[in-house]
Amino acid sequence: ELSQGSAAPSAEEGGEEEEEEEEREKEKEKEGEKLPPIPSASTAAAGGLEEGAKNQFSTFSNFITTINQKKEGIGNRNSPTQLVIPNVKNGRDLPPLCLDVRQKQRMSMDTLPQELKAPIPPEPSLPVRTKTVKDFQDDMEKSKASGDWKAVHNFYSTTFDSFLEINAAFKKDTNSPFNTIEDSGIDAKFVNVVYDALLNTPQDVQKSVLKGIINGLLQEWTGPRTKDDLRAYCILLQNPQFSNTSTYVIYAHLLRQIAALTEADHHFLVHWSKKISQKRFKQVVDRLLQFISLRLFPAKPEEFPPMVKCTWWIPSATKVLALFNAANSLISPPIISYTDFYNSTLDHIDLMEEYHNWQCYGNSHRFSFCQYPFIISIAAKKVIIQRDSEQQMISIARQSLVDKVSRRQKPDMNMLFLNVKVRRTHLVSDSLDELARKKADLKKKLKVTFVGEAGLDMGGLTKEWFLLLIRQIFHPDYGMFTYHKDSQCHWFSSFKCDNYSEFRLVGALMGLAVYNSITLDIRFPPCCYKKLLSPPIVPCDHNTLVGICGVTLDDLFQIMPELAHGLSELLSYEGNVEEDFYSTFQVFQEEFGVIKSYNLKPNGDKIPVTNRNRKEYVQLYVDFLLNRSIYKQFAAFYYGFHSVCASYALLLLRPEEVEILVCGSPELDMSALQRSTQYEGYQKTDLTIRYFWDVVLGFSLDLQKKLLHFATGSDRVPVGGMADLNFKISRSETSTNWLPVAHTCFNQLCLPPYKNKKELKQKLIIGISNAEGFGLE
Repeated sequence: ELSQGSAAPSAEEGGEEEEEEEEREKEKEKEGEKLPPIPSASTAAAGGLEEGAKNQFSTFSNFITTINQKKEGIGNRNSPTQLVIPNVKNGRDLPPLCLDVRQKQRMSMDTLPQELKAPIPPEPSLPVRTKTVKDFQDDMEKSKASGDWKAVHNFYSTTFDSFLEINAAFKKDTNSPFNTIEDSGIDAKFVNVVYDALLNTPQDVQKSVLKGIINGLLQEWTGPRTKDDLRAYCILLQNPQFSNTSTYVIYAHLLRQIAALTEADHHFLVHWSKKISQKRFKQVVDRLLQFISLRLFPAKPEEFPPMVKCTWWIPSATKVLALFNAANSLISPPIISYTDFYNSTLDHIDLMEEYHNWQCYGNSHRFSFCQYPFIISIAAKKVIIQRDSEQQMISIARQSLVDKVSRRQKPDMNMLFLNVKVRRTHLVSDSLDELARKKADLKKKLKVTFVGEAGLDMGGLTKEWFLLLIRQIFHPDYGMFTYHKDSQCHWFSSFKCDNYSEFRLVGALMGLAVYNSITLDIRFPPCCYKKLLSPPIVPCDHNTLVGICGVTLDDLFQIMPELAHGLSELLSYEGNVEEDFYSTFQVFQEEFGVIKSYNLKPNGDKIPVTNRNRKEYVQLYVDFLLNRSIYKQFAAFYYGFHSVCASYALLLLRPEEVEILVCGSPELDMSALQRSTQYEGYQKTDLTIRYFWDVVLGFSLDLQKKLLHFATGSDRVPVGGMADLNFKISRSETSTNWLPVAHTCFNQLCLPPYKNKKELKQKLIIGISNAEGFGLE
């Protein structure tokens, strides 16, 4: 799927609005929105174009003349200054971008029934263009040397004058159809050379390209799409001129046409886009993100038409961005990181309004960024989840208060919280009992009390409870999870038992941590979070399987690399698998000292593994290890997590983002930590503090992680960055012979005033390298 939703990019702009606008444009032909707007030389240069003469875009009379000529030839209906598609005879009107209408009215040529194909005129044959990369480069060198750009100007103005000319210039073989998803037929090298040179040409050359693109866009609304049209769209999207805001009106109409294509045509564009080089792919994505950002928050609002007249700009760009996100996800590893699709500008809009619109209207024709969650940053998603959690907490607390009053009972402040009372000596059992007993209160604000201890929970006791409980549950002696040293992560024990409630407890703990914005030191592999979102919303039918997802050998590599390597060797073995390995579709596991066998498929113990069926064997083996053998354990874990975190906001998250919300980010920035650190008993200019940061900034990444783990209980960073840690360094009045001490519940480091940098470094390394266990009786 290209996105979570399929809302139409221009649902707000209906047919009536189109007709009204046409009438308005007839009345004020010269006052309408110019295409493109008339920028000054400075604004064009600032947008990325080469600085030229002041009158580079002083008027757009050439554009207007061209469009006027086209208008006269096709019926003299629309304003010459608007990129409004003329009513071409035997053609199609500009369709709305609603998905259902789009599918009915703008079918691909390949999907039309035979009887409907006859009236459509045959595709004109492509002009013959023989210019090669070397020819073009020679022309560029001659033009730079002589100052005569005529040959280059002719090439650009001809090449971009129509979609046919674009194909004639850049198609690898004009006689081949290139109708498959695997090969677009585009000469990528030639396209790159032409675009790289474009911004270094005079302004009249660049203007001729924009003029040609306008002509092409006007022509190409008149019929169903062919593969040559799709090729032209793919090439035009890579035009670097669209980084300039002065070209945004043209760019918007290009994006609108692409967004309006059928799903079948989108399918081709997605597969062709994944063949674009990483550098060019990233440039196109950045250009689309910039377009969305500047439309939302324009530096110069007068540069663009009023928002009410172009409500389709942002939905169209987002839809096209979804095509590139889909292309990116088809490649393993992806072309660029999923975080490169984040638009941090969206952090500054009313996200909750977007979220509520999405909740109310779903994936209908009303646009919301939540329909395209890949564009929303993890920081913004955390805000949505936190506010959604707060609203649920308030709602639950208010209901408790109303119930109490309706029964004429005296309200108690404790009823507004999830109060957990536990004994340190019975931490797991007490926590299990409390959470099981207070299921109805799980969505209230968490407060923890340790029995027999005087202490008010202002956040420290809650974090301590999480730290102690997680440490105890994940201890190997407890038997719930197996620690794999090679991958340094935990995985669910496959041992069968009568009660899986403790797995539900761990899931609830993870849910409470996300719900209460606590970062946990949990080492689960990425596969765990993929399973946790399978499905992201708990199904109503309790017989539906949960926590089952498609798993691969790559997933197993992240947990049991040695076993995964062995299976990989089996797949690549060149000898006779059946005779040399003598294996069947059966696996063996040790459970409490007893070896048990399991069939991977019916009668698997009688089916030998051969060269022909070894792929099936490996896939069934991986599925058994990561899905089937731990189904009951993970299902309990899944229901525990969703008992707290049940929210439509989970639909916005990728598995990697769930991991970051639970465990924090692994990327450390100690300079950012230095800037946000608070001090108690010290000033940041004190010698001891200066020694400390000199030492820490010079640490290896491994030692920096150990320091963070020592001081906070986790070596990962919250979603909001180092500033969210509220890290504090306090002066310890103990002897300088003592090691540093940390209060992980408060992210506090107690540092004696060491006399010199060498002593501080020595004591700090000893402290952070030998910090297992808590100083608690």
